[in-house]
Amino acid sequence: MKKISLFLSTLIIAASLFAQQSAIGLKGGLNVSNLSNSSGYDMGSKLGFNGGLLAHIHLGPSLALQPEAVYSSQGAKYTVTGTEHTLSLNYINLPVQVQYMFNNGFRLQTGPQVGFLAGVKDKVNDDETGFFTSQDFKTVDFSWSAGLGYLSTSGLGVDARYNFGISDINNVGSNELRNNVFQLGLFYMLNNTHKAASARRGH
Repeated sequence: MKKISLFLSTLIIAASLFAQQSAIGLKGGLNVSNLSNSSGYDMGSKLGFNGGLLAHIHLGPSLALQPEAVYSSQGAKYTVTGTEHTLSLNYINLPVQVQYMFNNGFRLQTGPQVGFLAGVKDKVNDDETGFFTSQDFKTVDFSWSAGLGYLSTSGLGVDARYNFGISDINNVGSNELRNNVFQLGLFYMLNNTHKAASARRGH
């Protein structure tokens, strides 16, 4: 956790050197996740959640940088001998979104994300099976995200994005596994000055 905090702090400080204004926000929402795999085995989608902090840094009138620190519950569902398992892969994700902001409050966003595995659970109903453990997966995951957001003049906003897995997270065997996650949620900017500026500019 110390390495994660140091990485995020360094990123925010470096970006702030070029920033005209910045603000902190809270975010949270729903995950719909799955695991793509090279074997072609069909896995089902799993519902989860995400929540954390963001720093919105204006680099210009229409351009912003948004680093985040987010806890994200991901994974997939799969079936073995007729029994459905729910595989939960929990991450601390550090996405960095580059945003183009329109005058009507909407913004397009894209950027890289690094994730650190925080826990693994494999369950049938509410019973943990131990079928998969953290040793079966790599501790670091890389992905790329793209999406659309909207910020209202009150500071409340909506965010939708899709995270495309880049790195193979499988730590055993030759089957390549990649995280793919659709996220939909809300965020709220805590800085009143930032909200006032956004209202004047329309973003």
